[in-house]
Amino acid sequence: MRVRVTRRWPDAVEQALQQRFEAVLNDADEPLSQAELAQAMAEFDVLCPTVSDRLDAAVLAGGSRCRLIANYGVGFDHIDLAAATARGIAVTNTPGVLTDATADIALTLLLMAARRAGEGERELRAGQWSGWRPTHLVGSALAGRTLGLVGMGRIAIATARRAKHGFGMNIAYYGRRECDPAVAAELDAEFFRELPDLLAASDCVSLHVPGGAETANLIDAAAIARMKPGSYLINTARGGIVDHAALAGALERGHLAGAGLDVYPHEPQVPAALLGLDNVVLLPHLGSATAETRIAMGMKALANVEAFARGEPLPDRIA
Repeated sequence: MRVRVTRRWPDAVEQALQQRFEAVLNDADEPLSQAELAQAMAEFDVLCPTVSDRLDAAVLAGGSRCRLIANYGVGFDHIDLAAATARGIAVTNTPGVLTDATADIALTLLLMAARRAGEGERELRAGQWSGWRPTHLVGSALAGRTLGLVGMGRIAIATARRAKHGFGMNIAYYGRRECDPAVAAELDAEFFRELPDLLAASDCVSLHVPGGAETANLIDAAAIARMKPGSYLINTARGGIVDHAALAGALERGHLAGAGLDVYPHEPQVPAALLGLDNVVLLPHLGSATAETRIAMGMKALANVEAFARGEPLPDRIA
């Protein structure tokens, strides 16, 4: 069985793939073009893309041979699932194994924004630090503040646990339904049925919903206006959830004290309006970037490919 891997994966995973299948790797680690992706759909039984590969209907139309897309990542808004289903192509992802790593990054962003760590490091590296003084880069404490979570899946719950038990924050959340009662009791979490109400009640807002048309610009100018003056916005989910022009305006005006972002609408491009602002922390999509997590993600993708090769049910099928 022929398998095409679109980017470099951890060595251990690439070796395992090559031991089991005729796997073609991407040693140069350069993104494949849309034409190259379409060609891979015609020449390989399995395509193993990442979240940076856009598999639209035109690419999938080339799928005369490919019958499995084993995605390296949890998010799948870069894949046209309807087109895949219409062509009889199964799609899998890698849930569960990146929960802790992404929750860690959410708290990293929150701490960096609230304590103005990014500003401080830039000042120091530029040789502009004149020494300690009582009014220098004064930030905000997290203890006793309310963290509002938009979405309450695995990563949101892990983020809430860190914030509650590690930093003494109060937890609130918005979602389609209330979370498990035991989790709500552990976190003493308050459920909000309406997003604007959660935004107005939170000192810090962290986004944990999938990308796609349903959540595009969910945090728009109106939503940002509902947020408390002096609050913080954190996004480790998908870039398209946020209207970045509205966010930049709110940061410039001081309506928001800060923001922390790990994802962007058109990666690797970052919205230009944010680049000149000191009160936003910008990371290059590091949510799952630990060695342990990236290997576990690859092994999960491999498990789906192996199940496919044996004709067994796919453990992480999404389409």
